[in-house]
Amino acid sequence: MRLLLCLSLILLPLASQAAELKLQLPQGNRSWSSEQLLAHHQAQSIEIKADVAYKRDMHYRAVPLAALLDGVQPGDHLQAVALDGFAAELPAAPLLASQGARAWLAVEDPAQPWPPLATGKPSAGPFYLVWQHPEAAEIGPEQWPFQVSTLRLLAPVAERFPALLPAADAGAEVQAGFAVFQKNCLACHRLNGAGDSHFGPDLNIPHNPTEYFSGDFLRQYIRDPQSLRKWPQGRMPGFSKEVLSDRELGELVGYLGHMAGRKGSHE
Repeated sequence: MRLLLCLSLILLPLASQAAELKLQLPQGNRSWSSEQLLAHHQAQSIEIKADVAYKRDMHYRAVPLAALLDGVQPGDHLQAVALDGFAAELPAAPLLASQGARAWLAVEDPAQPWPPLATGKPSAGPFYLVWQHPEAAEIGPEQWPFQVSTLRLLAPVAERFPALLPAADAGAEVQAGFAVFQKNCLACHRLNGAGDSHFGPDLNIPHNPTEYFSGDFLRQYIRDPQSLRKWPQGRMPGFSKEVLSDRELGELVGYLGHMAGRKGSHE
């Protein structure tokens, strides 16, 4: 069993203190403080257009994420876990790219904190995975984890969680829906108890949403959750057609419907 690479972001208890980034690599461990990352020889000031967390253009001091991923190969798979339990599944190839879509680790300066995400909320810091030109690699909003606590190298989702797999004879649409689920849903939700996120509810146990949303209501809910359930504390974002096409939405609903018949399956 191959060694795991873990990047553990340990927050110190006082907000005035710098956060610490601990890298646990096969060739040894290393810790980085926010101060050290801000002064990293590859750190620079960058502009992020239409920032996902702040919904506007933002400027950050950031380090190319590839500079921190020694030994990671394009075919590898990583996971970024946030303080609230959000767990983004990330193929390594776009994280390592230096052209097209480019991943950066934005580092919050304790002396110049970022604005809060909303009234009464913390900022996106101390570490935030941001992208330049995300459209070049079809990077979706769920691949912009903020308040990151851990980034680690893992086996692909299908290997770690066989309970998520469609039946072997499932059609192409269902298989495509599984890929859509991994990219857009697994960061917040489990299914059949499988997954690493602790953010949202399980989508198959005890009931699959295709079992209690009739007609087109599930599609409407995914597009705009507040249009069906007006709830100020609701945290699920809507998925626009720019993020999730009608075709992909249909594939996702097809996968969920298929998995309603495979509750707890580990085949």
